[in-house]
Amino acid sequence: MSSNRQKRVKDPKSLKALDKKIYKTGQTRGADDDEIFQNRVGRTSTVLIPYNCLDKCLWDYQSEAINYENGFIVLIPPKTYFNLENVDNKLGERGIYLGRNALVFYETRADWDNYHPDKMGWNPAANRKDPLQGQYVARIPATTSVENGGKILKGFNTTSLKGAGIRVYEYADKKTISDCRFQLEAIFWMCSDAIEVAALNGMSMEDASIRREWVLNQCCQNSLLDVSRLQSARILNQSSKSICPLCLKELEGKEFFSKMSQAEGREVSDLTVTQANLFHIKELRHGELNHQPYNLGWGHHHCNIVVKDSGIFETLRWMNTVVKNNISQGFVID
Repeated sequence: MSSNRQKRVKDPKSLKALDKKIYKTGQTRGADDDEIFQNRVGRTSTVLIPYNCLDKCLWDYQSEAINYENGFIVLIPPKTYFNLENVDNKLGERGIYLGRNALVFYETRADWDNYHPDKMGWNPAANRKDPLQGQYVARIPATTSVENGGKILKGFNTTSLKGAGIRVYEYADKKTISDCRFQLEAIFWMCSDAIEVAALNGMSMEDASIRREWVLNQCCQNSLLDVSRLQSARILNQSSKSICPLCLKELEGKEFFSKMSQAEGREVSDLTVTQANLFHIKELRHGELNHQPYNLGWGHHHCNIVVKDSGIFETLRWMNTVVKNNISQGFVID
């Protein structure tokens, strides 16, 4: 092997479009300005924990405290806070303190009127870490049923401080994000046409082969390429080729770069959605941190939409019922 090739194996260049796609997997989903969540930020950001999910979001399955790298904020409903006897003492017993790692979260106009923060001399929060510089945050939609019924947005609503944090179930620490990115790239390279597609998207065949070899080796060295686990998770098939976790059809490398087709007359010029997208095998849910290696694959955009937050197996049960109902009522499915 030449010295030039040795250098390139040590420091292979990634495919720019693929690298950008994989980088985005370390970010959260989008959020509107009217929501309490931050819009497409890193998964290590401050997490927001609903009060009713407190215990299962603070402790893991081994009863060890979860160390969120940028802390957490517990969101407490006004009715809970104002109707719980000795509320501050009871929260303190669980390590929760208003204005430090907890806020009262107003979501309804009734709560705003009945437990108005001004009566308490409270301020809207203005910091994501202790001290939060306030005791509450509000995201109340507008209504036409009352006078002066405009939306109420208090706290974390400035240009420089939009959103209080991320959904707790989207969290992942830096090492986990890095491991996931490596594994996700390996899954791309395990598509049958990956090298050819990479060559069509800016790499030479030689560079694509070097990159593939390097990534797979890195994953093997870091226990991220257990083929049997990837097969059990519906990420690879029995031929060790990448598949969509729902329909189980083999993925094509070109689907990672090809834009979704659009319905005639409803086209948009800025469409960025590709045919293959990040797919969580076990769905994201409160009390579980499922953005983890061996729980992430690539799947068809349409399949991802069908699954949504229901999970693969619940979706398959629903689909099975739909098919049986159609057959039983005489509708032929070709």
